[in-house]
Amino acid sequence: MSLTDSQAVVSMVAAVAILAGLAGVVVPGLPALPLCWGGVLVWAVFGSAGPARWAVLAAATVVAAGGTVVKYAWPGRNLKRTGVPTSSLLAGGLLGLVGFFVIPVVGLVIGFVGGLWAAERLRLGSNQLAWPATKQALAAAGLAMLIEFSAGVVIAGVWVLGLLFA
Repeated sequence: MSLTDSQAVVSMVAAVAILAGLAGVVVPGLPALPLCWGGVLVWAVFGSAGPARWAVLAAATVVAAGGTVVKYAWPGRNLKRTGVPTSSLLAGGLLGLVGFFVIPVVGLVIGFVGGLWAAERLRLGSNQLAWPATKQALAAAGLAMLIEFSAGVVIAGVWVLGLLFA
């Protein structure tokens, strides 16, 4: 099946949105799963007609919604169990954003770890207690990123299957 020029353009726009969404897992300011889902939405709405497109959009919607819920619930439950407060995560997030602009890209990680550790150091009163709490929070943040990236890859895979069969 050959694509018309307009179908090719719509597919390219969708592909760019999905790739930007996957990059958005690590780039602050890019909403990862909404971009991936939005790419599929553009493809389903503006591409050629057919029920397969709507089935692909429905599947992408389920994956995006499920991924978003799991991204917050699973790591959040782990953090609640370990006792790391939301205020420490917010401190890490704020310093991570500052670090991103002070030291592009790597400053995000440095700022997040530094802010998280400093908040835990102030809260717990010792370096020996602050570091394990920081490691637990970093593990939870990594798990959230892994969940979000996995959901984005599944959305991309569903879209590619839709390209092949729609």
